[in-house]
Amino acid sequence: MSEKIIFRSYKITVKGKVQGVAYRFNAQAVGHKLNLTGYVKNQHDGSVFAHVEGKEDDINKFIDWCYLGSRLAKVTEVAAEETEFMGFQTFEIKK
Repeated sequence: MSEKIIFRSYKITVKGKVQGVAYRFNAQAVGHKLNLTGYVKNQHDGSVFAHVEGKEDDINKFIDWCYLGSRLAKVTEVAAEETEFMGFQTFEIKK
């Protein structure tokens, strides 16, 4: 009997010094490495928003990375909440 793989969908908001420090580029690279789909984008309030989908363990690894961010980032807060599964096919950087 094989274990059923459950795919999850999370909305993640990252606050701090996360714009202008290659955060989105690095988030996309980590997402690809973890076989996640979705997108990441800058918000008008200076935060970064990501909507990611994939295996729960991989999403948890992505959320752990969000606390570190890119080399020049200074993350002060990460908020993640499960949301409706959308079925994204790629992991994109949105403007």
